[in-house]
Amino acid sequence: MRKKLTWMLGVGGAAMAALLQLGGTQATAPSGFSGVPLAVGRFDEFEVENRAFFPEGGELEHHLWRSRQTTKGPSDLHVQSNYWAPGGTTGWHSHPGHSLIVVTEGVITAYEGDDPSCTPRLYQAGDGFVDPGGDHVHVLRNEGTVPARTVAVQLIPAGAARRIDAGPNPACPF
Repeated sequence: MRKKLTWMLGVGGAAMAALLQLGGTQATAPSGFSGVPLAVGRFDEFEVENRAFFPEGGELEHHLWRSRQTTKGPSDLHVQSNYWAPGGTTGWHSHPGHSLIVVTEGVITAYEGDDPSCTPRLYQAGDGFVDPGGDHVHVLRNEGTVPARTVAVQLIPAGAARRIDAGPNPACPF
């Protein structure tokens, strides 16, 4: 009986290891990175749209600005402060919803999971960028010598996990 149990555990462990390595990719863990939740709020479904038109004068002359947000079902809004030590990384991941991110200190380097050239995009203090979420896999790194910080505002389906770990982009050497 003991031999049979040991054999079953061994086969089960091997099967689990194979499942975790499907496609040859494994999730990458964050390192030198931490996030602190600042606020979380639940919203019922909503639809808002705003427009502004600047007809004359100034930098925005003859410019139409538009913002639209529509949700179906309840959503959770997360506001988070993120910190990267020099050399820190979020690890490869995605989110179920989109994020608006503002760099408040240092420089963040972003890489896309589907970019065959592994081209870095740099964002410095004062820059904002959008993470579209969904199947958008990415990693954010601090490749500088000083700490980096961001504030992220993220809208996701109510009760969903904020982060979905993903395997690395094979084109990226790190």
